[in-house]
Amino acid sequence: MVKLDGKVAIVTGGSRGIGAAIAKELAANGAKVVINYNSSSEAAEQVVSEIEAAGGQAFASQADVSDSKHARVLVEDAINKYGQLDILVNNAGITRDRTFRKLSEEDWKKVIDVNLNSIFNMTSAALAHIQASETGRIINISSIIGQAGGFGQTNYSAAKAGMIGFTKSLALELARTGVTVNAICPGFIETEMVTAIPEEIREQIVAKIPVRRFGKPEEIARGVIYLCQDGAYITGQELNINGGMYM
Repeated sequence: MVKLDGKVAIVTGGSRGIGAAIAKELAANGAKVVINYNSSSEAAEQVVSEIEAAGGQAFASQADVSDSKHARVLVEDAINKYGQLDILVNNAGITRDRTFRKLSEEDWKKVIDVNLNSIFNMTSAALAHIQASETGRIINISSIIGQAGGFGQTNYSAAKAGMIGFTKSLALELARTGVTVNAICPGFIETEMVTAIPEEIREQIVAKIPVRRFGKPEEIARGVIYLCQDGAYITGQELNINGGMYM
């Protein structure tokens, strides 16, 4: 297996949950990692400390990636620090769950901005640098909700489905350049968002998962590593890591 020594990666929303697990796994496989955060500075620095303690290289960079100017500065920070960019993991995301009748225009726009518009902003800012890499990788963290829908999640589902469409179209455009573009669609993963669900509801969700458990952030991170290391012939795909909940 080819390690990621010498590669540079940006992970948006990398301070906690799935993003933090991805950042740590990339660093453990040799990549230098830029951990993006918007407001969780202490959590981001904690991830940096853990990576450095394990012998890896990383730094944290604040940016609201729903803002195109912030996205460009984030990419510039990576280039100024490490001189290149090989891997972009678009992971930043939020929820504002409401049934549609209660969904405000603000809640709609905020989720679309952070979850979907951010991948345009980041990819636009990073693409020229990624194309300069011999093994450029763009990985968009979508969701099972973008494939199957979710009650009270029209905004989140629309954004995550949009990420899949973006992935497929950009993969077609970049296929001849050697840059691959893929989406990972996690199911229900043991993050702060899931652990906050009442126990009774958690049990109902687990009962619908064929493997009878929630996933772990590290399992999503290993999917990212697979696409980075062994994914030269994989592009435009949805990697479903969901315990069989959606097939």
